[in-house]
Amino acid sequence: MSEKVISPSSASVEGDAVPVGVDSSLFNDDLAPAKSRDWSFYSLFAMWMSDIHSIGGYTFAAGLFALGLSAALVFAGLSVGIVIVFLLMNLVGYAGQKTGLCYPVLARISFGVYGSNLPALTRGFVAICWYGIQTWLASKAVIVLVGSINKSWIDWGHTMFLGESILGWVAFVLMWTLQLLLLRNGMETIRKFQDFAGPAVWVVMFVLTIYVLYKAGWSISLTVPSKPAEWGMLHAFLAAIALTVAYFSTLLLNFCDFARFSPSKKAVFQANMWGLPVNFILFSVVSVLVTAGSFQIYGEYVYDPVEMVSRINHPIAAALGAITFSVATLGINVVANFVSPAYDLANAWPSKINFVRGGLISAVIALVITPWNLFNSPVMINIFLAAFGAVLGPLFGIIIADYYLLRKQHVQVSELFKVNGMHAFTKGWNMRAVWVFIATSIPTILIAVLQIDFCRFLSPFSWFIGAGLAFGCHYLVSKNDPYVINAVKQAMTVDLDADRDAIAR
Repeated sequence: MSEKVISPSSASVEGDAVPVGVDSSLFNDDLAPAKSRDWSFYSLFAMWMSDIHSIGGYTFAAGLFALGLSAALVFAGLSVGIVIVFLLMNLVGYAGQKTGLCYPVLARISFGVYGSNLPALTRGFVAICWYGIQTWLASKAVIVLVGSINKSWIDWGHTMFLGESILGWVAFVLMWTLQLLLLRNGMETIRKFQDFAGPAVWVVMFVLTIYVLYKAGWSISLTVPSKPAEWGMLHAFLAAIALTVAYFSTLLLNFCDFARFSPSKKAVFQANMWGLPVNFILFSVVSVLVTAGSFQIYGEYVYDPVEMVSRINHPIAAALGAITFSVATLGINVVANFVSPAYDLANAWPSKINFVRGGLISAVIALVITPWNLFNSPVMINIFLAAFGAVLGPLFGIIIADYYLLRKQHVQVSELFKVNGMHAFTKGWNMRAVWVFIATSIPTILIAVLQIDFCRFLSPFSWFIGAGLAFGCHYLVSKNDPYVINAVKQAMTVDLDADRDAIAR
């Protein structure tokens, strides 16, 4: 295929000027390297608060007790796991900050300019499904809010339509619409939302903790019921570490979508330090404390913060709590499940789809799949989505091995937007990376979907297995690849920052 060189006045998406030498089929302003660096330390830190301060983050820590661990080992596992996440997330963040690239374009380095659609759309599919599910879960807080205002309203709208009540539909569409408002100015609106959403939850969690301590007589036992460790305490402890890392597996791929707007590597490091180990551990402590205290108050453990808020016998407190947890769930949904498919779909058809259009398409798909039916289907959650989620580890291993080991961070960004550039490989596909991805995904998929004892034993470690295998295999297969060697040699002869800035938007 011949390269199509476009003049500066040409357009990719409704008037987006395309730099000279760049192919319009690979470029639009949203996929271009970031020129604006407005995501300071605080914005990235607030992003992590939005990601962690959610219903899922609340219940995750308490859920680790089910492995058969004591409180001390749960917190130890969480602490070790989040430090590993911090170290790995820095690798992704530094790559994004240095190149200014979003995840699907960064994946072009490893998979080729067209082959990057394989890792991008895989990540995007998982995100769209969970985007719909998280939106539906957030709508449950809306129903709690309605009940706190007038309990008789809960009795209205029990007529079922496509598996959900009329009231449930109204709440879901409301939350779905609120998230679309974040599209107005793309990533800038999202940044402003994250600056508010994450800290707001800390206020409510602090108040909720004081309330629980007061109702429990200022004395709470941290012994949360659990079953005996099925394969011993060592396995359970290592599983807690591995599951903590797996909890962040989606953002371990596309954190560069946010870090690319950061002004410096130092800002990425500091935001990750305070937003991950420090913030995550503190929030986990509070979550377990409130969960343990719920037993002393109600005689049963309440793992859902929305349900906990609904039990507060005060309409104003219940309303404020429900609103805040709705905002919190929107926060994690935007970070983990909205930004990624917006970029991923834009990468699939840059001349027609930009970030905003990609987000709209993602939202529409998330609506029509009726996510409550997905969430309530054991086959869908435990097999289909689990299989897709299992391949995120191999994608991470390939991209990190390629960028840090094979290329040693020498990447000529402009070449990622050329059909016949240094990342064209074979008709735009790097088949070495594709075959490594397929081969190393097989064991992780089998571990995820098979319910035999051996697979259940390895299940908590599937992300590490996939990432490790892919990391090693991709390095061995590609270390003598002439495409890689020539691309690195050429990149070392140019000013990489100037090359990036020449096409930055």
